[in-house]
Amino acid sequence: MRLIRNIFLLALLAMGAFYLVEQSNLSPGETIDNISKVVREKENEIGTKTVPEKQPDIPLEGDLFQWIGKSQEALIEELDEPERKEQSAYAYTWWVYTDHTSQYIQFGILDNEIVTVYATGDDLDTEPIQLGQAYEDVEEQFPFENEVTYSEAFSSYTFRLNNDDLEKRPLVKGADDVFIQTYFDTFTNQLSSIRILTADTLLKHRPYELEYRGNLPNEPDLTDEQWGEVEEGMENQIFDITNVLRYQHEKSMLEWEDDVSEVAFSHSKDMEENNYFSHYSPSGDGLKERLSVEDIFYTTAGENIAAQYPDAPAAVEGWLNSEGHREALLEDDYTHLGVGVYRFYYTQNFLTIP
Repeated sequence: MRLIRNIFLLALLAMGAFYLVEQSNLSPGETIDNISKVVREKENEIGTKTVPEKQPDIPLEGDLFQWIGKSQEALIEELDEPERKEQSAYAYTWWVYTDHTSQYIQFGILDNEIVTVYATGDDLDTEPIQLGQAYEDVEEQFPFENEVTYSEAFSSYTFRLNNDDLEKRPLVKGADDVFIQTYFDTFTNQLSSIRILTADTLLKHRPYELEYRGNLPNEPDLTDEQWGEVEEGMENQIFDITNVLRYQHEKSMLEWEDDVSEVAFSHSKDMEENNYFSHYSPSGDGLKERLSVEDIFYTTAGENIAAQYPDAPAAVEGWLNSEGHREALLEDDYTHLGVGVYRFYYTQNFLTIP
């Protein structure tokens, strides 16, 4: 998925390309610019690079920020057992806590240590900022920069954020090598969700252009069976996060539909295995044809697809910030949702079923 060579690497992991099928009659909708993942690699060089200056740490006061580094026993003592545990593509296990409406949190645990947290919804303690807060107010607490640096021993890293990154998901360095991704809803100009993660976890995800000296964590290298567990987890996460977003926007909750999820999964798998990215397969079949093969009854349907996002929360945040995909996420008339994930290809199929 990504290329790595020797000492220097610039990797641009853009927000993933995605499209939306027109909801009423399933004809092709307006095409959005295809911003698929691009990897740029420097030729072999011999040279030196100045180690970036250490940036000042930002104090993190809220309860949610304090979980990084704590054990799963501490998590159980405070929050009880999670609703479910799901594998990630990056060695840690997600512990998911949600009420399926107003609140959603998932904790990533590796070797009995919390290394990342993703959260969205209401009433979360994230001082000195709060979900729903305006971009300008958050920026007063967390000054956003085009470059965020990190050094460890003889290694140094510079995350380079383009204008799109700064608008939608600025990166902030907190204390003790903890980073915060602040996801914004650009349609409301408000903080939509946050992700807290250790430096090593951020380097595994590589969601920004990166220049570094030293080593990077290994890419995901999973068996088919392991991928199957990861994919099922991401499908559940996309479903839950979608419903929490709908609740926040006063929309009805969607029901899970197994048959539609199989249709969505088959499309994600077909795109990955046949190296294309489109609502239409090389044979010309679209969502209408895929649903008809399974004899699925519906009155209206729509589809969101995405590729090369590092995980499910990132994919949903990407859809939220694209007008057509946002319309599908928040469409009043939809009643059911099927989600299918294969590797890093994501498909949502929305239906209205009387």
